[in-house]
Amino acid sequence: MAVQTVATSSDSTVDLGPAAALSCRECGHRVPLGPVFACEECFGPLEIAYDFSAYDTEELRRRIEAGPASIWRYAPLLPVPADVAEKPNLNPGWTKLVKADNLARELGVTGGLYVKDDSGNPTHSFKDRVVAQALEAARAFGFTTLSCSSTGNLAGAVGAAAARAGFRSCVFIPHDLEQGKVVMAAVYGGELVGIEGNYDDVNRFCSELIGDPAGEGWGFVNVNLRPYYAEGSKTLAYEICEQLGWRLPDQIVIPIASGSQLTKIDKGLQELIKLGLVEDRPYKIFGAQAEGCSPVSTAFKAGHDVVRPQKPDTIAKSLAIGNPADGPYVLDVARRTGGAVEDVTDPEIVDAIRLLARTEGIFAETAGGVTVGVTRKLLEAGVLDPAKTMVVLNTGDGLKTLDAVAGTGLTATIRPTLDSFREAGLA
Repeated sequence: MAVQTVATSSDSTVDLGPAAALSCRECGHRVPLGPVFACEECFGPLEIAYDFSAYDTEELRRRIEAGPASIWRYAPLLPVPADVAEKPNLNPGWTKLVKADNLARELGVTGGLYVKDDSGNPTHSFKDRVVAQALEAARAFGFTTLSCSSTGNLAGAVGAAAARAGFRSCVFIPHDLEQGKVVMAAVYGGELVGIEGNYDDVNRFCSELIGDPAGEGWGFVNVNLRPYYAEGSKTLAYEICEQLGWRLPDQIVIPIASGSQLTKIDKGLQELIKLGLVEDRPYKIFGAQAEGCSPVSTAFKAGHDVVRPQKPDTIAKSLAIGNPADGPYVLDVARRTGGAVEDVTDPEIVDAIRLLARTEGIFAETAGGVTVGVTRKLLEAGVLDPAKTMVVLNTGDGLKTLDAVAGTGLTATIRPTLDSFREAGLA
């Protein structure tokens, strides 16, 4: 297939593989590839449009299966150059799809329960996938500084990716993030700036900086590079289906922060169907939120199309986006596929973290507790079908959110004698 190139404002060309243009989700207006994220006609969000017309299904399948054990095995389906795997990057992806039989027995699931465990990525969250995509766009458009607004995981992913690729990084976070995430973002040597306020305040500041001369040469992965960044989430859909033997799962439970991960997983599944890589059959997508930040869940339950912003108040800080950009599109996906959006309380999140750790040896961060907690709640309500295949996402490592399970500790303290061991009831 021929490489698509487009002229940038500096009359240079960029190689972004099969990416053909940017297309508005709302009105369909197309513009050339570039560092823009909003439609000039209707201000709707832009996303990548591709030309896959020259691909042969079986040849494409063989090419993917022969590729590297990272997201770059799917380079033919992403906005990246063909030689992307040879460039300095963190090579995220191809994480484990764990068949969770112990958890399935606990929850009464008989159709097959899997945990897609993205804590195995280089900085221990799925954010490495989206940052890897944004980094390639930043290279193509000549940016010199990599930046973002972040609830924590993204800050670390940007810092690490920038260090590996030789970029400067400067990232912005709410001032009261979990200390583990602050340390992990700062250790890579970039600039880490706390903003007084919540994530939505941080995001507004970054949008202002983009329009100021001080932000010239800056690639904000989740703002002016957002169309490229968001495509990284599709690789979760690709991996799940390939790891299931090139078949769609019946049901997927996905955490919601901005909502982009959920909508892009759906986009990835639709692409696999259109390319003939999986059989076209129904699947359902379910969204998971914390009760303390549940604007999408609230709208879904009320039957609304408009997502009203909320002020976040939850231990699941990585999901604490009160005004999610993709909220309305999440509602569309859940309703179109026959899924749902649900939320759980902070105590339910903690209990679900412990449940997953106890049954499968997977220590999830709070977002993983949200998805497992919502899975249990939807099963109890009869919304999820226990007789059908189910995939639950764990998007990060519990070592980043230790405060959530701070009450966990020693079973007993004993003297170094067998009598003391027996007295403690441990024999």
